[in-house]
Amino acid sequence: MEPLTTLLTYEFVRNAIFAGLLASVLCGVIGTFVVVKRLVFVSGGISHAAFGGLGVCYFLGVQPLAGAAATAVLAALWLGSVGHGRERSRDASIGVLWAVGMAVGAIFIFKTPGYAPNLMTYLFGNILTVERGDVLLTLAFTVLVIGLLVLFFEEFVAVAFDEEFAKVQGVPVRGFTTLLMVLVALSVVLLIQLVGIILVIALLTIPPVIGLMLTRSFTKVIFLSTLIGGVMTLGGLALSYGFNLPSGPTVVLLGTVLMLLVSLLRRLWRGKRQRGSRHAA
Repeated sequence: MEPLTTLLTYEFVRNAIFAGLLASVLCGVIGTFVVVKRLVFVSGGISHAAFGGLGVCYFLGVQPLAGAAATAVLAALWLGSVGHGRERSRDASIGVLWAVGMAVGAIFIFKTPGYAPNLMTYLFGNILTVERGDVLLTLAFTVLVIGLLVLFFEEFVAVAFDEEFAKVQGVPVRGFTTLLMVLVALSVVLLIQLVGIILVIALLTIPPVIGLMLTRSFTKVIFLSTLIGGVMTLGGLALSYGFNLPSGPTVVLLGTVLMLLVSLLRRLWRGKRQRGSRHAA
């Protein structure tokens, strides 16, 4: 087995590391809003709908990720059009997108003439196949997301925490909610190459959940989510190399272990504080 320093001389390894770090920033920023605004199920519906567009474009000989991006954005716009207070309609729409997207994608890929692609690649991803162009595209999108966050931070936070209060303050809630869903959709498509459709939701949610366990400050949660996402991706890559495991699932399992560990430490710390309070009384 080659040492890690030798591996860094390979371009595909460097691309995987850069892509993982950029994905960590996206997870830290977008994922925090996804968790706080409870859009995890929405993200799942969008990611599975994107698989339908991916399959159609593969059948037509068009760039598959372009079809996935277009389908994901259309799905986000549709879900964004379902207003506040219509959660039942939104849940039903998500369920339809989830099922139809997977069915359409599977059928069109199955009917594609010639060599059929390995569906496991799209479902579980392979970060080691990320190319330099994908890294640059992810970098450009990450800069765009950070720029929008800086410009409209207060509006996004207001919409994420309390839509009614945001309306009173004159914030266009429907517009910012739709914009947030579009950003989620594009993030999902970019992350599909890293950990695939099935596991992209975990990469968007696990780091923010851990961050919320450690602090209630929104900006600190974003920072911690980014840091934890970096530990997940880089640590998962190292473990997958050391134990000859698929990279995507390894990244997510490492994040799950970190989440369980932080949860256990929180419980132990709370129990210690409670015992200390009882002794003091």
